[in-house]
Amino acid sequence: MEFTSQTSLASSAASTLPERSALSGPGAAGDSDIEKYAKDNLNLHKRGIFRKKNTVRDMLSWSKDPISQPMIATLDKALKRDACEVYKLVQIYMGDRKAKPGMTLNSVGAELAGLGWSKPGLRDEVYVQVCRQTTENPRRDSLRRGWELLAICLQFFPPSDKFVSFLDGYIQRHRDPALDHPELAKWPVHSLIQVQISHYAKICCQRLERNLGKRNNRKPSLEEIDQARFQIFRSSMYGSTLQEVMAIQRDRFPHRRLPWIITTLTEEVLRLQGAQTEGIFRVPADAEEVLNLKLRTDQWEVPECSDAHVPASLLKQWYRELWEPLIPDRLYANCIEHCGQPLPLLELVQQLPEINRLVLTYLVRFLQVRRRPEVVQQTKMDASNLAMVFAPNVLRCRSQESHVVLENARKAMAFMKTLIQHMDTKCMEGVV
Repeated sequence: MEFTSQTSLASSAASTLPERSALSGPGAAGDSDIEKYAKDNLNLHKRGIFRKKNTVRDMLSWSKDPISQPMIATLDKALKRDACEVYKLVQIYMGDRKAKPGMTLNSVGAELAGLGWSKPGLRDEVYVQVCRQTTENPRRDSLRRGWELLAICLQFFPPSDKFVSFLDGYIQRHRDPALDHPELAKWPVHSLIQVQISHYAKICCQRLERNLGKRNNRKPSLEEIDQARFQIFRSSMYGSTLQEVMAIQRDRFPHRRLPWIITTLTEEVLRLQGAQTEGIFRVPADAEEVLNLKLRTDQWEVPECSDAHVPASLLKQWYRELWEPLIPDRLYANCIEHCGQPLPLLELVQQLPEINRLVLTYLVRFLQVRRRPEVVQQTKMDASNLAMVFAPNVLRCRSQESHVVLENARKAMAFMKTLIQHMDTKCMEGVV
């Protein structure tokens, strides 16, 4: 049974690839991290009519057979059935098991990501299984889909603190292009598919680093799964650095000095009468509408929208999700220290990287217009309110001490209010 067509994926006839393992070969230690983890934590499943135990190497190598018990010995017994179901889903996604009628890559990916998202105790089991199925895998399309699945899962849930270093070590060993299969470039597949394993490993490393500790408040949707796959080949404008965002748009908008995404969302807020909308930037928008706008704008589309709160919420989210905050960590302490002092703060702004300074000045100019009395009369959002909602999206407190976080939140608001009241933003006239 083939997958119901939902995403355009090229396929090709199976052929045997040279054995490639995280346990051997160039760049891999004899006693690798993942093997050490396996020795200490994995069930050694039995096989054959004589119920002979598999070796550690067997347990870490691709298999077409199902499993009857979890791979991790210490997994909660209540999750045993889930672990076996996960393995079936992994095999289905990779094309090593027949899909049920109506299944799509997105639906299987969503089910797997949903299990990992909703059941933290199952996450390491998911990653161990995918690591196994991408080791010494003789089927090239299965191998590619396995790495694709690993990248998708890392977009939505992290491994445990105990397993993160082992997973990172496994992925890192595949980042070296020298370890890619030499005949990969000859595979008769679509150009987007014709990507070496080292590229998938690079994306996996990035997602592991950037999503570690990140909390996702909602179960991944089919659209988000599709987007997570799409972004393996093209970086997202959300969750990246400012430099990466500018690089993404360089071919499309070579002369722009500001990210297309923030000018577009800002213009949408204005088009939808945000200047006359009470509680703009404070009142939350419908989560589904915000997600839809996020997914569409990340593909350079601006769908019809009727509520100014939607682009306003997404604009705040874009600033909040920047991988490196608008105010870099090296300047954070100084900004907090001088939060109510205009001259020192304006001098600090001049120390920002050029793109950070431009984006911050653009934002402040936009907020300065919003604090005019005739606007505030309708929005009920004065300089203090605007500073309150934008400060956490511009400055990022790294402290884990609750009293420090609370105190710095107050100072961050003072920082934003001072800029709104005193920063000269005339230089942004006509800048896009």
